[in-house]
Amino acid sequence: MTTHFSAPTDDVERLRDRIASALARARARTLGLTDALDESELVAQHSRLMSPLVWDLAHIGNQEELWLVRDVGGREPVRADIDELYDAFKHARANRPGLPLLDPAQARDYVGTVRDKVWDVLDRNTLRGDPLVRDGFAFGMIAQHEQQHDETMLATHQLRAGEAVLSAPPAPTTLTPVDGEIIVPAGEFVMGTSTHPWALDNERPAHPVHVDAFALDAAPITNAQYAAFVDDGGYDRAELWSDRGWAHRREAGLVAPQFWERDPSGQWWRRVFGVMTPLRPRQPVVHVCWYEAEAYARWAGKRLPTEAEWEKAARFDPATESTREYPWGDAEPDADTANLGQRHLEPAEVGAYPKGASPAGAHQLIGDVWEWTASGFEPYPGFRAFPYAEYSDVFFGGDYRVLRGGSFGTDPVACRGTFRNWDHPIRRQIFAGFRLARDLRPEER
Repeated sequence: MTTHFSAPTDDVERLRDRIASALARARARTLGLTDALDESELVAQHSRLMSPLVWDLAHIGNQEELWLVRDVGGREPVRADIDELYDAFKHARANRPGLPLLDPAQARDYVGTVRDKVWDVLDRNTLRGDPLVRDGFAFGMIAQHEQQHDETMLATHQLRAGEAVLSAPPAPTTLTPVDGEIIVPAGEFVMGTSTHPWALDNERPAHPVHVDAFALDAAPITNAQYAAFVDDGGYDRAELWSDRGWAHRREAGLVAPQFWERDPSGQWWRRVFGVMTPLRPRQPVVHVCWYEAEAYARWAGKRLPTEAEWEKAARFDPATESTREYPWGDAEPDADTANLGQRHLEPAEVGAYPKGASPAGAHQLIGDVWEWTASGFEPYPGFRAFPYAEYSDVFFGGDYRVLRGGSFGTDPVACRGTFRNWDHPIRRQIFAGFRLARDLRPEER
């Protein structure tokens, strides 16, 4: 596998330009998501699952100050008095509206001041030596952190009531027919990475994993496919659900994916950032929890893929027996290969990105919707927390389920074939869907 950039071999000024571009793109998205709303909406809590948007804004600045201004740059604090307010581990999201937070104007001034100092730190740093700054790691970590919060803020926009304030071009319609399954052959592949300079600790280290042969859906499950499950009484049949899943379905009153509504004629509609739109049958289903995905899989006579199966399907090229960065190769995602970067604000229809398909013919493994896997969130063999335990280590071993592949709300800087996301199996506000796998029959092996 090749890496995209590395300071020891590439020109450091080009690396600085790359870092600056990633930081500027993240900040433009942050400001777009916050400037779209007035002050009252920025300080409001639109769901107890989410922070007020003004908290996210200042938290982004605080993390940037802690890591890049103080740690990397060795500068004096900008606002040491607010560190505890914006420590995500000290205050649950539900309690954040009651904190003495910076108001929107103060938060904007704060993140602007921090960023001005970061530009100076970047200009003066060699991007070599210390593992924290080598190849720009700390800067890449902060760009990814901001983009992760931008996706979280986008989810808050989806949860808020009121008129639409965001707009984007519609996602592409189907360009090439995609249906059925692909076969992933048995064998070993290299999972994770030890070489990508901005990979986070839970993606490391690279290690060999043997995966038995299996079949995988060529595309994510679509709205039309999921509607058939709903219409077949999928939410009323306890035998399709695990015990915990059935208990959650009943307690939460689940009857369809979040934001779906059916009109008197039987037509399904979906609320998308404040706009009711007819359900597009060929779009991947989104806003379903892990338990819903598990029940659908049982109804369909299949199962969710393991995390290792998903990554092998996304990265392994059987023809060359090599592990690549993305399904299509090592080139970074662009507008022809994946629906990323909040470019469309919705999943594209299945078949819209034929250039992004894997060698075996799996489509849209990257972008559109995060894909639930069967796996819990655990460390890889040889895992080492870096640069702090609170990013990954404290989450291992809980009830979390791993999601892979990114969504339309994920920026390319925070999405690659090794990137691991995780969440509780009850979560639906995230931009998550799924595809299915199955074991091969003896005659297929």
